[in-house]
Amino acid sequence: MTSQKDAMPEEPACGGKYARVERERRFLLAGPPPPATVTAGRRITDRYLDGTRLRLRRDESLASGACELKLTQKVPAQRPGHVQGLITNMYLSPAEFELLARLPAATLGKTRLSVPPLGIDVFDPPLHGLVLAEAEFTTDEAAHAFLPPPQVVAEVTDDVRFTGGSLVHAHRDDLLSWLADYGIKPVTTTRRTP
Repeated sequence: MTSQKDAMPEEPACGGKYARVERERRFLLAGPPPPATVTAGRRITDRYLDGTRLRLRRDESLASGACELKLTQKVPAQRPGHVQGLITNMYLSPAEFELLARLPAATLGKTRLSVPPLGIDVFDPPLHGLVLAEAEFTTDEAAHAFLPPPQVVAEVTDDVRFTGGSLVHAHRDDLLSWLADYGIKPVTTTRRTP
């Protein structure tokens, strides 16, 4: 029987007909951004389907309530850096989403705040206190040239602990230890975001 790791391509370096190369850099922040800097907000619930590389996402606009439902496959790169691997998205109807949502999965909830050029994720319990920013790029040159804003505490692009696939299985004590590695001690109360 082939394991999940054995099934992954060695180096997904270029997109194909359906998949695209995902280029992003991830950063830790000490806290959420000031509300005045936020241009949009979304409520995201991710379901990482057990035993797969598939993620079911419900993404709802905080302003309009418009909801986007999608199934995503991520094939990670086997090397560190801003090229995260290949990503394929499929948009779903509510009926398709509900059918797939019956499958066993681990769930991760967060609020995504848009503070261009960053998308800033403020996580729900048990990961409250984690504020993770991402910047996405269309070229390698743009990824290399990006200068993180001053509110960034540390870049964690190469720290697999801060990927969704790892965070969805993290316990509170894990998170506190990981943040301590970067000198971050989150506040103990949860904070509502816009």
